[in-house]
Amino acid sequence: MIQADKILKSLRLTEKSNLQSSEDGQYTFEVFRDANKFAIKAAVEKVFDVNVTRVNVINQKGKPTRNRKTGTANYKSDYKKAIVTLKQ
Repeated sequence: MIQADKILKSLRLTEKSNLQSSEDGQYTFEVFRDANKFAIKAAVEKVFDVNVTRVNVINQKGKPTRNRKTGTANYKSDYKKAIVTLKQ
């Protein structure tokens, strides 16, 4: 059995993802790094009881940041993002 909590981390809510969900029926999730397209599709279908037509996966690099006090450079953590297209 597929455990959705081992695949899906959270739903990503940004201006772009809100526009995609309202116009195209695409939803953006942050997923664990070892998840593949087939596992993501099965987890979304199981949790939300919908039909998924397509899954696009993106490995996102962490953005550079700076510490305000010391000025040292750091990076935010890398993550994997999945854009899921639902059937109309």
